[in-house]
Amino acid sequence: MDDIERKKLLDEYGATKSQKLRETIILEYAHLVKLVAGRLSMYLGYNVEYDDLVSYGIFGLIDAIDKFDYDGDVKFETYASLRIRGAILDHIRKMDWIPRTIRQRQKKINMVEKALEQAKGRAATDEEMAEALGISVGEYIEWQSQMKVTGLVSLNEYMESGSDVSQDSGQGTTSRFESPEESFEKKELAKALSDAMALLTDKEQKIITLYYFEDLTLKEISNVLDVSISRVSQLHTRALAKMRDTMGSYMGLLLKD
Repeated sequence: MDDIERKKLLDEYGATKSQKLRETIILEYAHLVKLVAGRLSMYLGYNVEYDDLVSYGIFGLIDAIDKFDYDGDVKFETYASLRIRGAILDHIRKMDWIPRTIRQRQKKINMVEKALEQAKGRAATDEEMAEALGISVGEYIEWQSQMKVTGLVSLNEYMESGSDVSQDSGQGTTSRFESPEESFEKKELAKALSDAMALLTDKEQKIITLYYFEDLTLKEISNVLDVSISRVSQLHTRALAKMRDTMGSYMGLLLKD
């Protein structure tokens, strides 16, 4: 089904609310659930099954179909992606499955990393971090892998601060002008992103740019940088941790699909 056919399907459902069309939309946009679930699974690693994330996301897709303003200007895919993401994160929060040890390790890593960077005037190496933490390099890399789950913190903050796409802006008009508030927010976002990127090493900056702005996969990035996929994942996790404080609620805008 191409874009024109999808638009026709959505318009028809918006006018009729046919149960049969609703089921067709669910099947047609199931790929969107898998896409969002796949992106989030990178942060969760082995802690949550991918199939579980997809199951949670289906609830978000159904919610999007029921609540979408079919007469508005917002694309259904955009609105549905946020609803799917929200449903997955809601289930994750309710599970409260992040072990206390992981939370404690994250705090310890952040403290040690900040202390080393202040002392050395540069980003700490894995070897330096491991020595300061009193563990082996192998153990530190394992800790880093487990820290993927804490990437959800910024996502949660974004969802809680209001991630729903506004559907009333520009209704009844053929064009939409940017409000002063929106213009200010864009400038603030650009500044926050610039400040956050300045905290990263060259390699971390490349990973963030390639992954979020050029849509490369982890495997493709590993080929570009000539490092292992696991190393790309570790650097990505470290970069997000550094950026989180500076980006604040804007972090979720970076992490959108």
